[in-house]
Amino acid sequence: MLVDPKGDDWDRYRGATVITPNRGEFRQVVGRWRDAAEMTAKAQALRTALGVTALLVTRSEEGMSLYTADGRRRHSRRSRARCTTSRAPGDTVIAALGALLGAGADLPSAVRIANEAAGVVVGKLGTAVATPDELA
Repeated sequence: MLVDPKGDDWDRYRGATVITPNRGEFRQVVGRWRDAAEMTAKAQALRTALGVTALLVTRSEEGMSLYTADGRRRHSRRSRARCTTSRAPGDTVIAALGALLGAGADLPSAVRIANEAAGVVVGKLGTAVATPDELA
């Protein structure tokens, strides 16, 4: 189960496969952090407490950070165009992630491609999609 969380009560997401908050949603639940190490500690503590396989924090221009049970943080830098819209690419991220995982991709690869898809979409005006050709 993939979850795009809302609100500050994440207990209802217990046992999910991946939770994909943006930076603000994540901060609302865990509070502020001083540096990447503290963010990682908070992310891993939350992931463990909820019993989820992975936590993927989308971080706007800073890309995305994936936290998994191996204790590592995998960071994908923001790809491609700068945002030309006022919307966040979170819907694209979770849709691409779901499609890729459903097709058998491993999680780190799915995250990398979802990041690329988000980069394509935010570079377009209005409602947009990322096509397979644009991701090749």
